[in-house]
Amino acid sequence: MKTFSQKPAEVEKKWILIDAEGLVVGRLASLVANRLRGKHKPTFTPHVDDGDNVVIINADKVVFTGKKYTDKKYYWHTGYPGGIKERTARAIMEGKFPERVMQKAVERMMPGGPLSRQQMKNLYVYAGSEHKQEAQKPEALDVAALNSKNKRSA
Repeated sequence: MKTFSQKPAEVEKKWILIDAEGLVVGRLASLVANRLRGKHKPTFTPHVDDGDNVVIINADKVVFTGKKYTDKKYYWHTGYPGGIKERTARAIMEGKFPERVMQKAVERMMPGGPLSRQQMKNLYVYAGSEHKQEAQKPEALDVAALNSKNKRSA
C-alpha cells in the first residue's frame, strides 16, 4: 500500500459560508482552521494547500464563554522600548473592526509558517450579514447543529 500525496493541481476547493451569530469563538475558530487546512478531507496532505475557502458572516455577534468578553486581553508591541499595548476583547468587539477577533482566533489555531499564511488568505470575515462572495455560491454550513456546545445558550 502506497502513501497518498496530493498534488496542487489535483486540489478541489469548495466555498463554505458560516453564520457566526451566537457561536462560541474558540469552537468556531478551531473548526474553521481545520477547514482552511483541509484536515476534514481524506486527501489531506500537510504540505499542500488543499483546504476550502471559508466566508464568515455576522462575526460581530460571536460570543465568549465565561468572563473572556471582559477579561481576555489582546497584546501587541509597537516596536519601541516599553511599547507593549493591550486591548480587551470587549473593546475590540465594540470598536470599529469587530471581525478581527475572529480572524486572530483562527490565525492562532493555524500552525504558522508560509503555508499557513497562504491558507489564511482563503478566509473572509465580515462583521455584518453582507458579503462579497455571492458569485462563488458558497454552501452554508450549520456549525450550531454539529454540537450543542458550539452555540452559547443563555
